[in-house]
Amino acid sequence: MDNNTSDYKVLKRPEAMYSEFMRKGGTALKATHYCPGCGHGIVHKLIAEAISDFGIQDRCVMLSPVGCTVFAYYYFDCGNVQASHGRAPAVGTGISRACDDAIVISYQGDGDLASIGLNETMQAANRGEKMAVFFVNNTVYGMTGGQMAPTTLVDQKTITCPNGRDTRLAGYPLHMCELINQLKAPVYIERVSVSDITHVRKARKAIRKAMEIQRDGKGYAFVEILTSCPVNLRLNAADGADFVNTQMEQEFPLGLFRDSSQTAEPFKRIQSDFRKQSIDAVFDLDTDSSPEPALDEDFGQIDVKIAGFGGQGVLSLGLITTIAACRDGRFVSWFPSYGPEQRGGTSNCSIVISGKKIGSPDISEPDVLIAMNRPSFDKFAPKVKRGGLIIYDTLAGDVSLPEGVRGVQVPATELAKKHGSQKLSNIFLLAAMIKTNATRLLKDEFKQGIKVLFEGKEPVVSRNYKMLDDALEWAESNIQ
Repeated sequence: MDNNTSDYKVLKRPEAMYSEFMRKGGTALKATHYCPGCGHGIVHKLIAEAISDFGIQDRCVMLSPVGCTVFAYYYFDCGNVQASHGRAPAVGTGISRACDDAIVISYQGDGDLASIGLNETMQAANRGEKMAVFFVNNTVYGMTGGQMAPTTLVDQKTITCPNGRDTRLAGYPLHMCELINQLKAPVYIERVSVSDITHVRKARKAIRKAMEIQRDGKGYAFVEILTSCPVNLRLNAADGADFVNTQMEQEFPLGLFRDSSQTAEPFKRIQSDFRKQSIDAVFDLDTDSSPEPALDEDFGQIDVKIAGFGGQGVLSLGLITTIAACRDGRFVSWFPSYGPEQRGGTSNCSIVISGKKIGSPDISEPDVLIAMNRPSFDKFAPKVKRGGLIIYDTLAGDVSLPEGVRGVQVPATELAKKHGSQKLSNIFLLAAMIKTNATRLLKDEFKQGIKVLFEGKEPVVSRNYKMLDDALEWAESNIQ
């Protein structure tokens, strides 16, 4: 070989893998968490090498659901998303469709993909989603101690079938490549192994082909990779490789099942448009009456919890308040929570009103509590912040207010009944909110909330307006 540097190839760590695994922590920052003899490390390096060689690192999103590779984000220097057990194809579908140029890599084991995730896998493959699925098959649940998996061999012993897999009880091993090959949409399907150098070379080609298909946006690619789990199979590294070559390959023959990458055409999805004005147009909303929220650091944040029985107007009062905050140009969220009953079950909603963007719609300690009954008072009153406010119906009976919390008692149900509609008791509680300035929103904004909520139902709007005027008159005379 001459001294021309172009004749040399530098063998080094792929750029798509971290040089030190800082996310893993501990003292051995260059060691993975995988067991000796495990094939995951080899597969990781082959994938990272393809990512680096194809120059697609910034486009890649690695999905790591539950399993031995749940910590894949320790190692891959690209986008990383963890998913619930078996749900990686569903998560990948969302990412691929939301970011059409993203290269989605779903890295799953047999206890994940072929078991709890079987439906998601088949559906994603049937739709031809743009993703590369790397299915690592070692015939057991590796992470949890070596239990029988969908791919466990007939008569193979595991801790949950110590006498061997009995087909009369557990059926036969699932052949994922063969199953997926029955579908029309997938572009590429192959089964390979990483048991030894010869097999690793073939696996490298298959992995690179799957990644090329993703780079070019051609569709779904599925690569099954056979490897051993030496620790759970009670084998040393050499015997583990022999187990793959002599036993696993007999059940799961290696080979290319499909490669239509030459004829498959790259496809671009229609660009999604989630702009506010576009969504408003879909729902035929009047955008002129929905001003964009304005940043106002001085406003702070007001957390409101409204609770009662289903049918008491809990959610509608929450929506009226939410719309009122929108009309006032505030950032606002509405988060309902209710049981399966149409009427009579418990119901509550959380409204966050803020002068800046809202991080979470959930409320653990409200500033304001509207309690329409005793169970709601007992449940949420202890959580109200010191200096907060509780507005409650007298139906709650004699109650003890938390220290440092103001209470306003309103005979809402009784008053609404006297004014002709017990169903509108929530309007009297709304009047108390306005009178106490609990949300810093004005009457006219709440009226706008009523108008928008009951749009197209003028008699309902008029009845609520009339009740609110009566309720405010009562509040002026009875609430200090």
